[in-house]
Amino acid sequence: MPDDELNIGLLLFIPYRSLESRVFQAIADAGFDDLTLAQAKLLQRIDPAGSRLTALAASAQVTKQTAGFLVDQLERAGYVERVPDPTDARARLVRLTDRAATAVPLGAKVIEEIEAEWTAHLGPRRMTQLRDALTRLREITDPYR
Repeated sequence: MPDDELNIGLLLFIPYRSLESRVFQAIADAGFDDLTLAQAKLLQRIDPAGSRLTALAASAQVTKQTAGFLVDQLERAGYVERVPDPTDARARLVRLTDRAATAVPLGAKVIEEIEAEWTAHLGPRRMTQLRDALTRLREITDPYR
């Protein structure tokens, strides 16, 4: 690989970082400016029915203590609540509140806009190929698929 050629990891990361920055900025502009990037990364991993803290920590690739700290912050800010797990009386689920649910469509709208821009830039055929290739890579790279 020539010195000036970026590796595939960076080529995947750069567009993701751009998308993430734009979504995060749009959410902040809409009044959700009290979220940190670390909190948002955890928040986006919460299952609609709720998630256990250990599952959140694993999917976010952070320690259980870090996930607990972030959930504490999110709970104080009104983005999540802890509720009893209906399948295990000893366990609790972290669930999105209405406040968090209000922010989700804002992010989804920005992602739609970005995907439309990328499709216009690459062309529909290449965008479909990109999505297909990345979806296939998920088979061997995403333990949470």
